[in-house]
Amino acid sequence: MALIGVALSSEERSARELVEAARAAEAAGFTAGWISDHFHPWNDEQGESPFVWSVLGGIAEATTTMTWETAVTCPTIRTHPAIIAQAAATTATLMPGRFRLGVGSGEALNEHIFGDAWPRPAIRLEMLEEAVEIIRLLWTGDVVSHRGRHYEVDRARIYSLPDELPPVIVSAFHGEALALAARIGDGFATTTPDAEGRERYRELGGRGPTQGAFKCCYGPDRQKAIETAHRLWPNEDLPGTLAQILPQPADFEAASQLVTPDMVAESVACGPDPAVHIAKVQAYVDAGFDEIYVGHIGPDHGAFLEFYAREVLPEFT
Repeated sequence: MALIGVALSSEERSARELVEAARAAEAAGFTAGWISDHFHPWNDEQGESPFVWSVLGGIAEATTTMTWETAVTCPTIRTHPAIIAQAAATTATLMPGRFRLGVGSGEALNEHIFGDAWPRPAIRLEMLEEAVEIIRLLWTGDVVSHRGRHYEVDRARIYSLPDELPPVIVSAFHGEALALAARIGDGFATTTPDAEGRERYRELGGRGPTQGAFKCCYGPDRQKAIETAHRLWPNEDLPGTLAQILPQPADFEAASQLVTPDMVAESVACGPDPAVHIAKVQAYVDAGFDEIYVGHIGPDHGAFLEFYAREVLPEFT
């Protein structure tokens, strides 16, 4: 049976709220969690974006059994892979055996902040592969020097290493990224119930868990839940590659004017009917995913946790 976890959105909650949400998730019976790693939120309405590595330190103390994973960290432009290697290693020492490093090729929204050019997709994947190579080299505890196409490391060594190194889960949404995930990852993650992509990952030799995720908006009034989801996360329904190439929250706000409440109602599980939420989870189960993560949009996160623990999780355990 698939594992059902919780996804925390750093774009929507303060650092303290994220730590408390993690604590509440464990108390509600969840055993695994995702947490996003952003510099900016997708739009100003979301209103937050704390530094994920500080938040994970708090979560390490607030929870004792849940596994946690960045979903996902981009170790290529905004943050050098050597720094990510150190941050992930330290986090893994704070929650032994409970941390996984989720990585991806990123979005311009977060990675442009130092004025770097935003590379085309093939180059971003090339950078990601080299970044993961550097991370794994540094996790050996050896003194590492590296001169590659995109990165240089000069006689660096990570001294604070966990007894158990964290798995590296690679985000993938298309063929080239799936091939990369299968080649370098300890699992892969996506945000659609893509049975064909999951199967292709396995055919390419991909090991470890296959992970999917979706957003919901629980509340007693379905129409109000739809309005909340449309106000906070219309960007979820933007087409094509806009999520990767738009550089500012204001750009997402402008593009999101094309997204209607009906579109959000179609894509996001909204309201109090357990059947709606169960069906969303079931789509990922039917697609064969090993782990499924659900993120709640809007306030009343505690009510969402209680609802899922009472009405949804028992259907899949």
